[in-house]
Formats: sequence, C-alpha cells, structure tokens
Amino acid sequence: MASFLMIHGAWHGGWCFDRLRAPLAAAGHAMAAPDLPGMGGDAKALATVTLERWARFVVEAAATLPEPVILCGHSRGGIVISRAAELAPERFAALVYIAAMLVPDGRSLYDMRAGGAADAAFDAGLSPVAGGLAVALAPTGAVAHFCQLCAPADQAMLAARLLPEPVRPLGTKLRLTDARYGRVPRHYVACRHDRMIPLALQRAMQAGQPCASVTTLESDHSPFLGAPDELAAALITIAERME
Repeated sequence: MASFLMIHGAWHGGWCFDRLRAPLAAAGHAMAAPDLPGMGGDAKALATVTLERWARFVVEAAATLPEPVILCGHSRGGIVISRAAELAPERFAALVYIAAMLVPDGRSLYDMRAGGAADAAFDAGLSPVAGGLAVALAPTGAVAHFCQLCAPADQAMLAARLLPEPVRPLGTKLRLTDARYGRVPRHYVACRHDRMIPLALQRAMQAGQPCASVTTLESDHSPFLGAPDELAAALITIAERME
C-alpha cells in the first residue's frame, strides 16, 4: 500500500484534502497533507518562502512516510512537486498533478499563464499584503473560480480558510532534468469544469509533458470538496497500477 503526500495549491492549506483521508484509508493507503511553510505567516515568515524551500520541505516530509510515496500536487502545488522530484527522485514512486500546473524546465508558473486571456473579475479580487511578499484573494473571486459547483456550505468554508499566497515561487523558473525529475512517472487528474486552470490549458500542459495516465473528473477546481470519492478513486487506481 502507498503513502499519498498531498501538496495544496495557492491560498489553501493541507485541510483541503481532509475528505480524501477516509476513502484512501479504506483502501489501505496512508495520507499526509502538510501546510507549506510560510502560509498564513507574517512578513518575516513570508520573506523566507522560496520554491526551493518548499521543495526541500516536501522531500523531508516524504522521508518520514512509509514507501512507496505518491506525491500529489493541486494547482500551484504542481510546481512544488516537480521541483521536489528533481531534488530527490528516489523518494517518489509517482507524481500526480490534480488540476495542477505542469510546468516545463526553464519556465515559471507566471510564464505558463501569461498567454491566457486576462480575467478581470478574478484580478479585481487580488490585493498585495506584507509589502508585496504575498497576495490575498477576495472570497467572491475564490468561490467563482475555485468551487462554483460545490455546495454553498463548502463554498463558504473554503472562502473563510484562504490565506495570503507567497508570490516569489510563482515567478521562479523551474530547473528540471530528464535524468532526475523525468524518471518519476507522471499522472494527471484533470477537472473538466475548472475556471482557474481551464481544461484547454490542462490539456496543453499534458501534451507538452506526456503523462502515464490522464483521468478527467466532472469537477470544478476543487475536486477534494465537490468530488472527493471520485478523486480518491483516481488516486487509488494510480496506486494499483504500481503494484
């Protein structure tokens, strides 16, 4: 059985994966879902946040888990798991990108999104905090882009738990090699009704970096809230393919 190490996306925390724990455990798997360092911190804490620090934190977390470890990243978490795999490919049996940014070597998350259409409604909800070290997101923008298909209670819960997002990792160009990152099998769980990372962008990223499997859920950007059983089933299937 596998250990799933879940890395949350922007503005989120490890709490977002709570509904996956029971179905994964029922199938015999373990799950860890830490908060990335600096999330929710003051200016001093935010000033220490880098993509490299996050990736090293993930590698250290993986070392505490029983093998095999399947490393999963949601949304912005995609760049974190990619860099972690480059640092320590021997730690991970597979990478799973859940409606996540699958960014190639030499490009940043900002680079990948630069060619897309601007979203004035979403951008209007962004505001810098801590002297520009992080950016906050208004609850209305979060609901409309992250969880428009979720139950109202879940929408309210998500909006209330958002934290300022450190900006430095978003502009960091990834350094990835075929010999290290490239040797860890990649899987993608796409979300058809995603407004944050539209399906067309998800498909383009998959084409640029082919994955061992692609599963498409009838979900918005938050399948861990609106379709947790379906997401857990996709993860369990990936683990079974490794056996």
